Amino acid sequence: MHAPPSSRPATRKSRKAFWLKQLHMWHWMSSAISLIGLLLFAITGFTLNHAADIEGSPIVTQKTVQMPPALLARLNRSIPAADKAPLPPAVAEWVEASFPVKASNEAEWSDGEVYLPAPRPGGDAWVAIDLATGEASGEITSRGWISYLNDLHKGRNSGDAWSLFIDIFAFACVVFAVTGLFLLQLHSAKRKSTWPLVGLGLAIPAAIAVIFIH
Repeated sequence: MHAPPSSRPATRKSRKAFWLKQLHMWHWMSSAISLIGLLLFAITGFTLNHAADIEGSPIVTQKTVQMPPALLARLNRSIPAADKAPLPPAVAEWVEASFPVKASNEAEWSDGEVYLPAPRPGGDAWVAIDLATGEASGEITSRGWISYLNDLHKGRNSGDAWSLFIDIFAFACVVFAVTGLFLLQLHSAKRKSTWPLVGLGLAIPAAIAVIFIH
């Protein structure tokens, strides 16, 4: 038997209330997860757009230390056949203890020297070890907090953990935007300006791209 006609509006209202509750829940949860990330990426979007105007002066620090003879002997015994290979674990630990760098990157091995590039967000660094004398020299360049945050925005030299965060943050932003779109749809009947404003949000960047970007 079919449901009485009078029950159908109640069923539609119940279904709408269910989806409204679900959309509100996912919308606020995704907004809470992405809130700080959105602020970070919005601010660094501005600083990247004006990078030439607010670029800081780099600070360069140089340091030279002497590797212990026993460790130097171990390093020379570990010379790989390839031109690029990681440092032996004990040597990497010593490098990280002696210089403010991460020594997990592949080093460049050449005759008489090991060169370890150690780029990082907001700066750069390298360490070179003389295989004959054990002298280790390093240079660390810092370009300031704005450059650091800009590099986080781009995911430059920021590692796998930050890359994973960006993926999760991007997914949360998609959920936030899609649930917001459905909420607009549910409320649009009482808010006549909803779709004109959504259309304007599409038309403005599209017009700028077509007219001013060549």
